[in-house]
Amino acid sequence: MRKAAGNRGTARGARAARLGDTAIAAVTLVALGSGVWLLGGGTGPHAPPQPSAAEGRPDPGGTRAGAPGLAPSPPLRIRIPAIRVNAPLVGLALTRSGSLDAPPAKEKNLAGWYEAGTTPGETGTAIVAGHVDNTEGPAVFYDLGALKRGARIEVDRRDGSVAVFTVDAVEVYSAHDFPDEKVYGAARRPELRVITCGGGYSRATGYQGNVVVFAHLTGSR
Repeated sequence: MRKAAGNRGTARGARAARLGDTAIAAVTLVALGSGVWLLGGGTGPHAPPQPSAAEGRPDPGGTRAGAPGLAPSPPLRIRIPAIRVNAPLVGLALTRSGSLDAPPAKEKNLAGWYEAGTTPGETGTAIVAGHVDNTEGPAVFYDLGALKRGARIEVDRRDGSVAVFTVDAVEVYSAHDFPDEKVYGAARRPELRVITCGGGYSRATGYQGNVVVFAHLTGSR
């Protein structure tokens, strides 16, 4: 995992993994949290919640039955009722350095999806990323680490359908032990990963890792 300079948050991507049908080498999610606002009050009650071991993935092989995959259609909005997320989605591309770009940090209620990969609801692994905070305070995925297994995630799609996912696990990984294939590897069913910074905060290096939500498609409407 590449670390961002100063107090910027960091996230790791896939090393020689595949996102949908697109091969990507050494992808890194960058700048998903500044942490600067934490410095005023320490990391006590202001730090974003982190998942407990009890929310770890019970189905690492993705064998649970789910809904059939939908036709490809770009996502427009993501909703996670349990943590009060209701945010528009913007397409994210790769930077020249091979990093997955981040949504504009100044727009706190905005998430992004990797638009060269799988669309949410389509068979494969779709990727959504968003900031945990910015210099002003909590951002769209600040409470992602508080999500529980079984929670619902809904994605509005351009074709008018809504892809409904059920959370399988919520895990936190350090920057030096990020499971690329587990997070970004191809899937035989429609799956979703929602990613933000997490794993504690250091004044020297910023956020220490990433919170990752694993979910699979269980319905649509």
